[in-house]
Amino acid sequence: MQVQAVRVVDHPPRVPMSRKREDGPALFTAPTSAQPLAARMRPRTLDDLAGQEHLVGAGKPLRRAIEDGTLGSVILWGPPGTGKTTLANLAAATGGREFVPFSAVSEGVPRLRAIFEAARERLAMSGKRTILFVDEIHRLNKSQQDSLLPAVEDGTVTLIGATTENPSFEVNSALLSRARVLVLKSLQPTDVERVLRRALSDRDRGLAALEITVDDDVIAWISAQADGDARRALTVLDAAATTVGKGGRLDAAAAREALQTRVAVHDKGGDVHFDQLSALHKSLRGSDPHAALYWAARLIEGGEDPMVIFRRAIAMAAEDVGLADPQALQLAIAARDAYHMLGAPEGYLPMSQMLVYLATAPKSGSLKQALERAFEAARATSSAAVPMQVRNAPTALMKSLGAGAGYKYAHDSETGYFAQEYLPDELAGKAIYQPGSFGFEKEIAKRLAWWAKQRDDAPRAGADSG
Repeated sequence: MQVQAVRVVDHPPRVPMSRKREDGPALFTAPTSAQPLAARMRPRTLDDLAGQEHLVGAGKPLRRAIEDGTLGSVILWGPPGTGKTTLANLAAATGGREFVPFSAVSEGVPRLRAIFEAARERLAMSGKRTILFVDEIHRLNKSQQDSLLPAVEDGTVTLIGATTENPSFEVNSALLSRARVLVLKSLQPTDVERVLRRALSDRDRGLAALEITVDDDVIAWISAQADGDARRALTVLDAAATTVGKGGRLDAAAAREALQTRVAVHDKGGDVHFDQLSALHKSLRGSDPHAALYWAARLIEGGEDPMVIFRRAIAMAAEDVGLADPQALQLAIAARDAYHMLGAPEGYLPMSQMLVYLATAPKSGSLKQALERAFEAARATSSAAVPMQVRNAPTALMKSLGAGAGYKYAHDSETGYFAQEYLPDELAGKAIYQPGSFGFEKEIAKRLAWWAKQRDDAPRAGADSG
């Protein structure tokens, strides 16, 4: 079966098409051919919103709050292309509120102060309330998130934050306590197909004027490949339609070519995502700062949250550098904290410093190997008793039973060391940690050798205790 683009017979309600104001762009702008199809086809009513019936379906609490103008601050959490920005726009338009967007990536606290001042003036002059939409709210650093609290708390603005990351980890608890978290679900292929068909049949905003022919199975294929992202599906459809031209036929080959050329090769949460993270980690482990910087840039350009990169780097600092350079872990944590303070793009500088340092630091897997040996020994000797001399003896009864007998306090020695056994009898003398031969671990090896000599030359503490 084929689908022929046709004129839409039910016209959407008219809305202001160009409305200028001092604190943000117009709520809706006149569609132009220069705009991407996804922008032109943005829903204009709650009924047009694909999916999310659990939130905005008929009679649902969120829908009632939007329509009644009683919506409070919320955090919209969901994958890309599920309608977070659209829902915020519709909440403002339907509830008769001013919509003011704020980018967590490119704007800062001075811009927020200006928004709050304008919102107070608007409320005082006309009684009109303001919705502050913060896209990618997880990218705000702690001080930026804190600056939102007073205006949200006193009702100066209603906050709608959008995030693809778990708010529990990326949004301050104080801000979370003042906003409900609403989870948007990935669109089903049938939802995406509905969006595509609407674009094909809309002459004013969509592709109907091109009069292209599309097979049903091609629409179904694009909908499935979109992975629940309506924006991605519309981008592919737009590119394919441009390729075949007016009156052309959009077949499977054109759709596949559009998908390959127009969609960034970074599938967050998919194989490419984890392949790139793996490449970053292996570049750091392999002492290649050039590749480490490149893969970090690729991840960020693909939309990755920088915190994912910091978490991987911190793990690498402990796993692959370890005590060969004890400062590596400290620097990685400091770089993460600096990013939280600075935000993007300034925060990319301490990230780069961290990546170069970790890549060029001496490497050692000794700690990971020691941890594995420790767990193996613990599982093999799960019933081994704590040596009597290092048992806790808080009561007279326990002392009378021999707990703590023969223990020598290390600081009573001039060298700060007494030779005594701390491991269970079954593991006495076992070397679980074996230092590597690079960096600071060479110094650790010397210290271990000195202590080993002290044990060999001195009688063991507790040897004469009963």
